[in-house]
Amino acid sequence: MRLVVLLCLLVSSFCASAADWTMQAGSSLGFTATYQGEAFEGRFGKFTPAIRFDPAKLAGSRFDVRIALATADTRNSERDEMLRGSEFFDAAKLPEARFVATRFRALGGNKFAADGALSLHGVTRPVTLAFTWVAGAKPVLDGQATLKRLDFKIGLGDWEDTDLLPNEVKVKTHLVLAPAVATATTPVKK
Repeated sequence: MRLVVLLCLLVSSFCASAADWTMQAGSSLGFTATYQGEAFEGRFGKFTPAIRFDPAKLAGSRFDVRIALATADTRNSERDEMLRGSEFFDAAKLPEARFVATRFRALGGNKFAADGALSLHGVTRPVTLAFTWVAGAKPVLDGQATLKRLDFKIGLGDWEDTDLLPNEVKVKTHLVLAPAVATATTPVKK
């Protein structure tokens, strides 16, 4: 009996200290760019964030976000087809982008930075996501990063002209989160 009680205490204390979160309805991942001086916005219809974050335990925090590139949507079918095609994301050959961050910094108040690596179009580069964390029963993470598309070989050839299509792309995320529930068949990763 003591062994059962001890195991229950260990499991409950581990789960309480692990700040694992799952994405809820109302979350989004989008981007803003310009073409010939006109700004446009887009979003990814499918992305999967695995979030472990505790403002008091930054050393144990981790973001692992997988993005289905074929779900890019700018509300312009011609542009969307081009984005998914070989000149840009090449989503048929390289269907996923992935951002993994394991180093976190407190910036004061509820502001933080997640230093990680973005793998996109066969290229991996360092990227920092600046974000705010609003704690609560359903915490909210609002973040943004600026990427240089040419660093990831996005839009080469005729599209390398940065007067036509600037190099910088802003990425924004809004995550509504809830505590992840560990089940007997789903172990919590350290």
